[in-house]
Amino acid sequence: MFKHVPWASHEDAKPSEGKHGEEEKSLTTILNIDQRGDLTLLIASIMASMRKTVERNFDANVALSSSPSKPTASEDEKILNKDTDPATADVNKLDEEKKLKEQRQKELAAPKMKELKEEALKFIDQWRSNVIERIGSIVNSKEEASSQLESAPAKAPTSNATQDKKVNPIATKPEATDTALKEIFPPIDTPLSSLEEPTRILILHSTLLLLLSLEHYIAPSRVLLLYLTSSLHLPLSVLTDDEEKIAKGLLEAAKHMSGESETQKKAEENKHSRKWKVGIASVAGAAVIGLTGGLAAPLVAAGVGSVMGGLGLGATAAAGYLGAVAGSTVIVGGLFGAYGGKMTGEMMDAYAKEVSDFAFLPVKEKPNPLSSTNKDSSSHSKNEKEIKDPASDSSKPLSPSSATAIDDASSRRLRVTIGISGWLTEAADVTTPWHVLGSNAEVFALRYELEALMNLGNSMQAMISSAAWGYAKSEMIKHTIFAELTAALWPLALLKISRLVDNPFSIAKNRSDKAGELLADALINKAQGERPVTLIGYSLGARVIYSCLMSLAKRKAFGLVESAVLIGAPCPSSTGDWRVMRTVVASRLVNVYSENDYILGFLYRTSSIQYGVAGLQKIEGLPDVMNVDVSETVSGHLRYRYLVGSILKTIGFEDVDLKAVEAEAEKLKKMDEEDEERSYADKAKEQGKSIVKGADGKILFDKDGRPLMEKVWKGGKEKPEGQDEDKSVAKGKDDKEGADDEAERLEKEVQEKTQQGLLQGMAQKLHISR
Repeated sequence: MFKHVPWASHEDAKPSEGKHGEEEKSLTTILNIDQRGDLTLLIASIMASMRKTVERNFDANVALSSSPSKPTASEDEKILNKDTDPATADVNKLDEEKKLKEQRQKELAAPKMKELKEEALKFIDQWRSNVIERIGSIVNSKEEASSQLESAPAKAPTSNATQDKKVNPIATKPEATDTALKEIFPPIDTPLSSLEEPTRILILHSTLLLLLSLEHYIAPSRVLLLYLTSSLHLPLSVLTDDEEKIAKGLLEAAKHMSGESETQKKAEENKHSRKWKVGIASVAGAAVIGLTGGLAAPLVAAGVGSVMGGLGLGATAAAGYLGAVAGSTVIVGGLFGAYGGKMTGEMMDAYAKEVSDFAFLPVKEKPNPLSSTNKDSSSHSKNEKEIKDPASDSSKPLSPSSATAIDDASSRRLRVTIGISGWLTEAADVTTPWHVLGSNAEVFALRYELEALMNLGNSMQAMISSAAWGYAKSEMIKHTIFAELTAALWPLALLKISRLVDNPFSIAKNRSDKAGELLADALINKAQGERPVTLIGYSLGARVIYSCLMSLAKRKAFGLVESAVLIGAPCPSSTGDWRVMRTVVASRLVNVYSENDYILGFLYRTSSIQYGVAGLQKIEGLPDVMNVDVSETVSGHLRYRYLVGSILKTIGFEDVDLKAVEAEAEKLKKMDEEDEERSYADKAKEQGKSIVKGADGKILFDKDGRPLMEKVWKGGKEKPEGQDEDKSVAKGKDDKEGADDEAERLEKEVQEKTQQGLLQGMAQKLHISR
């Protein structure tokens, strides 16, 4: 059927010819024997480096010292080293390093940690073997490629230092994605980098197709391509554009194929297979896609070959590189998670029973956040097909929403990004913060526990607008955040209104942990298909990611998560936990924190602070965890909601919508102005005054930049005859209302706002359902 089938080497196949007798382009026509050997060696070296990264994560010596001594040297050997000056040697530091090293060795010697390392290396080794055999079968030979895999050198890490960045997301110039690419995935020297750019692009393109022929596009495969892009000195946009075109090509071609008969056959063959049980929704989606029917031909016949050929590769070669993927809608359906339907379909209903409102919402489609993702599932037309699930022996008709997801091939991508909001003040906050993410990946927002998160968001908003917080803030900044935490130096007035936020935070945190476990389960069950996932979350959204990654590691579920960005995370900062998390993240694991986030510090004060707080400090001892300090910009936990895009932009995140980032910056500016006005009002109140505003409603300032204030008198601002100054206003924190009364009043306001938000959302849901 193909000249280049998965099991055939290039020696058994003659190059195909184009329309005018011209030889089609493929790796065997554009590269000579030596260059093909260079390609398999480069890929083998990249994978050796990736394996080295896994090993580094379990090395007790990394990030201990920048001493020129060898990493395994004892402290005495370091002192006696000829390159160490005994007069300036920091003995105390070396002693601390000795204790830290012993602690890490004890941690790494634990049976669970040893088992995790063993399983992680086993997974990466199996993946490496599959990749090199597949590429070797096309480029040279399996034997030669396997030999190179064994002998390929791993590029040594440039530094043992933890990746630390201190940035101001608003003022800092965004880091170019190509610069970040070379920093995170340092290029490996190869003669192939000197080839013409079209040839290098064709190499990258062909490698992507060969990786897809393994019937998945898991996180390590994408990391391999990022290293390859960097090593071939190509811009990142070449890879992302390639991914988008291939996704569209596969799905557009699949629409013209008949999948129903193939689906039923596959169901019968795999009825006892666990993989089939997990992927049943994909199979159901494959049946719907065969609406045009009649073409039981490989995808190349339906047009995918010409789409791939548009990227410089011959149609037959492209189909040959794709292997079985080029002839199966079932495999394509599995790759895309039933063409996107699994993340927004009935599969989520079971999760929603364990965590209220659990669902993935497509961000770019801007759905009503409270509407059902499968609102039409209860009413189906008579013409809908029914596919029997061999795992449950029950028949379920496919909803129209699944067909819509399948038909919209233009929105499908080879990667998935999931954004998770950590608190809400309205239902739209589930999706709105994630509009800053671009279109290179399929973007979803995770919705869960709306009432709990809305109650928390309204409670935090009420707390920071209270008189007690206004007074307490001026007291708190006199101490470091950790002095507040460890010595319990919180102002009494603030502790009196703590009940306003303590219970909502405790409830939302516990439910976020459960949501994280369900998210891990959804990823293991391939809701996203066979595509790499990036997780981004702020506040309790970051807590969900923490719980998810810990659960994935516990279940030895590797290769699912490409990157994870935790922003202001209310979770432990212990090296042990983050070492475990790093094991299941193939690319970037980022901790964004602020030492000035007093709101998070106050919320977390009753938790296990002995394990640290990731949202308040950097992660120590793990070079492959990036720490991003945003203390200059983030003085309060609520600011993260408007800084997600700016933070991602400054760390060189590859897919950010700059226009959306600017819109969020404007919202943040407005919030800052409101906070400033509130601060002026609090100060004026303490003095028995009120701020003066102009006709436009803005505060008036004197020539020295101080806000104008005026006395407040009983009955009005102008002093009536015989009336004294209103002393009750001047009392400030000792106002007659009292902290307890204020807390009670604010609690009622929070309940009213939360109920209003939920009712409004439910009204929208009912309107759409009609």
